[in-house]
Amino acid sequence: MKIMFIGANHEVTGSCTLIEACGKRIMVDCGMEQGAEIFENCELPVAPGEIDAVCITHAHIDHTGKLPNMVSNGFCGPVYLTEATAKLAGIMLRDSAHIQEMEAQWRNRKAKRSGEEEYTPLYTVNDVEKTVKLFVPDGYGKEIKICEGVTISFSDAGHLLGSSNILFTITENGVTKTVLFSGDIGNVNRPLIKNPSPPPQADYVICESTYGDRLHTKEPDYAAQLASVIDETLGKGGNVVVPSFAVGRTQELLYLIRKIKDAGLCRTAGNFPVYIDSPLAIEATNIYSSEVSEYFDEETNELLSQGINPIRFENLRTAVTSEESTAINSDPEPKVIISASGMCEAGRIRHHLKHNLWREESTVLFVGYQCAGTLGRKLIDGAEIVKIFGEEILVKARIMRMDGFSAHADRNMLLNWIKTASPSFAFINHGEDAVSEEFSRAVESELGIKSAVPYSGDVYDLVTGFCVEKAIIKRVATKKNLAAQRTKTVYERLVAAGYRLHKLIEKSKGRSNKDLAKLTSQINNLCEKWED
Repeated sequence: MKIMFIGANHEVTGSCTLIEACGKRIMVDCGMEQGAEIFENCELPVAPGEIDAVCITHAHIDHTGKLPNMVSNGFCGPVYLTEATAKLAGIMLRDSAHIQEMEAQWRNRKAKRSGEEEYTPLYTVNDVEKTVKLFVPDGYGKEIKICEGVTISFSDAGHLLGSSNILFTITENGVTKTVLFSGDIGNVNRPLIKNPSPPPQADYVICESTYGDRLHTKEPDYAAQLASVIDETLGKGGNVVVPSFAVGRTQELLYLIRKIKDAGLCRTAGNFPVYIDSPLAIEATNIYSSEVSEYFDEETNELLSQGINPIRFENLRTAVTSEESTAINSDPEPKVIISASGMCEAGRIRHHLKHNLWREESTVLFVGYQCAGTLGRKLIDGAEIVKIFGEEILVKARIMRMDGFSAHADRNMLLNWIKTASPSFAFINHGEDAVSEEFSRAVESELGIKSAVPYSGDVYDLVTGFCVEKAIIKRVATKKNLAAQRTKTVYERLVAAGYRLHKLIEKSKGRSNKDLAKLTSQINNLCEKWED
């Protein structure tokens, strides 16, 4: 009865864990890494064809994105997930495969000219179709038998439509242990979906720590925040550009914009146009209907019962083709543009940033987590110039982040989740290196629960709780290089400016009294301005 950690260890993406029990190998999530890689993940200890089953917590690509690659390399077992996750994962994986096939075509044209080896995509749309046929969807709260001695049950994680915590009950050689995987735990009072369910008790928990070092603001009025940004930006003649995850976040934004329009919260342009520029987001939006009503909250189901589509409104426009996407930036009318990817690493959002970042009247509004090393993180951290499609773009647009608008639970919510599950041991994963370590210490000091932050390759015995195989830690970059990789925060740049000023004062010794008096006056004026 062992557990091996493979992905999302001391990192935020690429979730993957392997349980060996009762003569079976069961994988929990099979995610793709996104953003900058910090540590090298270990290889699977066995061939994909030797994995007996996969259990999926939710549809996001960092939890499902490598599943078709497993299938293309021999995996043919059942994939257990909720009904809503099955619907969303199907379209997300098809989109991922399409992007990879397109990238392969582009790379191979380039390779042919330079004589390089042909590039093979991680998987194809055909691999995805084979994967979808393996899906075994089920609902919350049901006991599902994986094999003799192993059952699972899903409970609502409140992170995404159909997202789940997964409780394993494992009985081997007369010993029973329960292991609870958090997946990604959601924030509370979010549009469309229910709050996270209280977790069941478990002997061990594997808990995410994405926001393990911060607290959300108290019950923010999301609609009022968004309305204020839209009203002010459109009033100046600019565009509101929203880098958004195509599944989940885009639909929540549409829900809020419908409320804003119905309540007349935007005085500047009440019937402002809203563009969804993401074929994946458009397809996902169509899934958010009465067919998955059991996953919606009471308010959403009440709207549906009245015949009101909760995420549709007048002047909602979609761009499917590349020509339709290009036309958005040719239209001078102020507008809201919602486009993927959410971290600005790929997709159509980069075109919209290229056309709007240099405009003082426009706003780029972030509504989701930005991994270290991504373009989105650089913009939030105060980058003044960014490179997009090989061109340097001056950042003059207002860069904003919506307070509290997160699909992830904050530090206190995560601690409360672990406290409710009441485990004897907590494994912390799915968080940045320093954050996961800090959160692990909080689990021990504040809850009195033993905790560890495994590295990729660590193996624990679930009967004794001991680590029986320690990984060889392999960093993709040294600490020094990694620090240089991350864009400095605005505050860090302020500190750097302070050091520069100090050096300037030291170098000024010997200058004329007139120059020294002028510099002294400028410094004093600046201090008086900011000390008020």
